[in-house]
Amino acid sequence: MNAYHVLSAETIEVLKSIFQVRHFRKNDLILRAGEYAKYYYFVYEGLLGYYKLDYQGDIIYKLFFQENSFCASTTAIITDQPSSFNIIALEDAALIQYPAKTFRELVNKHHDLALFQIAYLEQNWVVKKEPLEIGLKWQSAKERYLELYKNQHLFKRLKQHHIASYLGVTPTQLSRIRKELKS
Repeated sequence: MNAYHVLSAETIEVLKSIFQVRHFRKNDLILRAGEYAKYYYFVYEGLLGYYKLDYQGDIIYKLFFQENSFCASTTAIITDQPSSFNIIALEDAALIQYPAKTFRELVNKHHDLALFQIAYLEQNWVVKKEPLEIGLKWQSAKERYLELYKNQHLFKRLKQHHIASYLGVTPTQLSRIRKELKS
């Protein structure tokens, strides 16, 4: 958290009191679409997938969260509506879980935590997310594949069907992209 904004010792102690370490096994659903999102998560170990089912029941991955990432169905928390997305453990995972409602109350009480929240949202919802959204609209699947490939720590952990889903292509199309890039 201090990477976004330095927190006071008092704020850190208050946060520690609401944190709980949770362990999930590979393929465990952490949040199911249709449920109310009650928690924020920090990925201490493991890899999470954030996905939705299309009309045919196929999984469409929107994001992946690896170590040192915060994960939640943030829109569902903010709007107090059921989540449209599922969160799944793609590997065994250790997460720090904390109640969204309590955290949001602490943001109102602790100025430094509010500054952390602003910095985090700016960095992850604007700076990082905007290029992803633009890429989905303007880049080809091959260009998005190459972008994903740049993050080797993540790329090597994903199965081919995860990558195909994230890119919005079939496994056959992904094979063609990979073959084209090798030649």
